[in-house]
This record gives sequence, structure tokens and C-alpha cells, in this order.
Amino acid sequence: MPPAPSLSLDAVYTHDASLPTDYGLIVMRPGKPNRVPEGPHHASLCKTLDIPLLGQITSPGTTEAGDIVWLNSKTLLIGHGFRTNGDGIQQIRDLLSPKGVEVLSAPLPYGPGPSACLHLMSLISLLDEKTALVDLPWLAVETVELLKSRGFTFIEIDASERDTLACNVLALGNNRLLAIEENKKTNARLRQAGFDLRTFPAAELCINGSGGPTCLTRPILRV
Repeated sequence: MPPAPSLSLDAVYTHDASLPTDYGLIVMRPGKPNRVPEGPHHASLCKTLDIPLLGQITSPGTTEAGDIVWLNSKTLLIGHGFRTNGDGIQQIRDLLSPKGVEVLSAPLPYGPGPSACLHLMSLISLLDEKTALVDLPWLAVETVELLKSRGFTFIEIDASERDTLACNVLALGNNRLLAIEENKKTNARLRQAGFDLRTFPAAELCINGSGGPTCLTRPILRV
């Protein structure tokens, strides 16, 4: 995106401000006030790329795409917490239900409180179509049961690496993953499970700002 004075340093975590779908872009309205201008900038850029706009979340709804996980092409799981509220989830449901997409809500824990950045994707990263890296003790029971009922198997992070974003791992396809170098114990579990893991040092860009490799990317084409 071109630079703009309304964008804060948080804009580097490009995942949160928009949600691409098979039917067009949904512009998010982040729960963190300084991030609200990011959504319209995403929309403007996508317009230049001929990506259609499906809709835009409006007040009092709040949504951040870090709370949103595609379980498959017709099922969207959205974390309900401090950054994404019930009104925002309902607005996404209203946009996608006519397209045959089921939108499910997943309650998030209080965790470190409203000032912290705790997304659903802080607690779960999909590694492939049926494998999830999870921070199991922090996931709600109903979320765990939902994922298991849909055939997902879990790899748990090492609990000592929760604060260094061990659960934030980016799937690159074909069994390849991108992860934070500092989370050596969790990374060892992923390699033991057979994944081709690539890492990068992330103390400043990720751990310092609470945004890992998934947060730093905003794929705009779903295949």
C-alpha cells in the first residue's frame, strides 16, 4: 500500500484490516481505535487490483481478521473477544450466509485483558486442511469440540513459548511452514510431526509487537 499519515506502526500487521473471500473483500473495522483507518486503505488498494468489495463492517461492529479462521471454503470460525465483537460477527454472517458460508462464533478468554492483543489466531494456526497448532489450555471447550468433530488433529505448542507467539505459524502449502526462530521447543514438535519448517529471527518485528508471520501477511487470493 502507498504510505499515508493515517496509518500507524500497527499497519505492518496487514492481516487484520481486511478479509478476502471468494465473493469479494470484506473491509474490517478493527477494535483497536488507531487501526480503524487501515480498512479503507486496503479497500482502495484492492480496487486498483480489480478485487471486488463484498462489504464493510460498520459501527458498532468491530472485527479484526486475526480473529478469523477459514476451516474450509464454506465454514468461517470467528473469535469473539475484545477486538471482534458480536455485532461485527453478525455483520460478517449477514454478508456470507447468502453465499452459503456458515459463520461460527468462538468465545475467547479474558487472557491478559483488553489492552493486550489476543486473537483467535493467537491460539490456533491451521497447518493444513486437518491439522492445527493450538494453545490448548486457552481454547474454549466448545471450540476444541467443534474442531475435533470436524476431524482436526492437534499439535500443542510448548507452554513456555506462549508469550513469544509460538502458535503464530504461517502455512505455505505443500507441508511447508514459516515460524518464529526463537520458539525452538514448539518448532521441534512441528518438525517431528513431519513438517518442512523454515524460521526467521523475530524478536523485534514480531515478539516486540505481538504479531507473528501470519499477521505480517494478507493473502488476497484464496485457492
